[in-house]
Amino acid sequence: MKRTLLFGLCLSLLLAVAFGQLNFVSTQFHPATEREYFEGSLLPDFVKLTNVKVQFLPLTYEEASVRLRAEQAANRVTIGLFAELQGGMELMASGGLLKDISGVTFSDRTFISTFEKYAHGYGIKQFVPWLQATFVMVINKKAFDYLPKGLTKEDVLKGTSKWTYQALLEWAKNIYDKTKMPMVGFPENPQGLFHRFLHGYLYPSFTGGQFVKFDSLDAVDMWAYLKELFKYVSPGSSTWSFMSEPLMRNEAWIVWDHTARIPAAVRADPEQYIPAPVPAGPKGRGFITVLVGLALPKNAPNEAEAVRLIDYLTSATTQFDILEKTGFFPVIEEAIGVIPAGPNKVLAEAVVAQAGAPDAMVSFIPGLGPKGGEFTAYYREAFRRIVYENEDIKKVLQDIAPKVYQTVKESGATLPQPDASLFH
Repeated sequence: MKRTLLFGLCLSLLLAVAFGQLNFVSTQFHPATEREYFEGSLLPDFVKLTNVKVQFLPLTYEEASVRLRAEQAANRVTIGLFAELQGGMELMASGGLLKDISGVTFSDRTFISTFEKYAHGYGIKQFVPWLQATFVMVINKKAFDYLPKGLTKEDVLKGTSKWTYQALLEWAKNIYDKTKMPMVGFPENPQGLFHRFLHGYLYPSFTGGQFVKFDSLDAVDMWAYLKELFKYVSPGSSTWSFMSEPLMRNEAWIVWDHTARIPAAVRADPEQYIPAPVPAGPKGRGFITVLVGLALPKNAPNEAEAVRLIDYLTSATTQFDILEKTGFFPVIEEAIGVIPAGPNKVLAEAVVAQAGAPDAMVSFIPGLGPKGGEFTAYYREAFRRIVYENEDIKKVLQDIAPKVYQTVKESGATLPQPDASLFH
């Protein structure tokens, strides 16, 4: 049965290529609301404008990697356009799977220089930057009535040196002591992105890297800190995938989530639900920059149509629309410099404050292809065993560390930031 279905899918895709349809594989826009917007509004507008038919194919990181490799190996490429995180693009380019798109330029836009820098590698331009996002805190203003001594609202919103993970712990404890409610929240549900907090925020902030110091003494201290913090984290976190609803239901006052997954609360009441930079740890203020690009697989069909879609998706008008509807931020200067006042401006200010902090430490999501799921699962396993099952921290880290290192090694991925900087 599976072989029949797979054959049918491949046949339909090959027929689509033959009749000029552009197959667009994307690891982004999978959540229901994002996909509804993308397929129900954004793509139909492009089709009306250009008369180019597009088949949107949302695949996981693992599925997209396997599919692209399989098509290249079989010399039957049906994917015309490919959207993926910077780390995934790096992995694809290292295997010679992407076309050099140095010649794809647009005269009416200026891509942010940092993103352009990371779009190149292995002697080619791997992708055109498309979307950027990160993860920030969002705070119900009620929480500011319980700030610990020495920490101000200005410290939190501006990301000063006083806004640390230790300060967060003291703040959470203060709220609990005075209200008897654990009011910190995380998206721990399997559909949530809590694993990104573990490997891209806590680990860099406490150890200086995402995984090369997985079982270090600094990591032991980090996990001990997290156990203490979780005394004041809402038990509802284990069921939450998106943090907007718990915020608006008054079930959590201090939350962390992806900028594309919290706009509902900020838009509902930007004076009540206030975005802020993440705290800093002993090694710095670790945070993930999510950079999504658009690439052409080597030997991709329908190249002209793919370039037209890239043009459309990176135009200032579309970039504004994507920000408004999803919370992904623009990658071109013409758009990001003129975000109008309102909830999106408030979110943008938090993103800028986080990125511009003197102790900022950028993390890129590792591009591990089919190994990506294993990698993040190990962090969740460590969390479960240490925080919920109360196992010995050193033993858990020593058990899991070799698996983490082996997964990264087997993927063939280059070291992402900030791990790469540890060896410079």
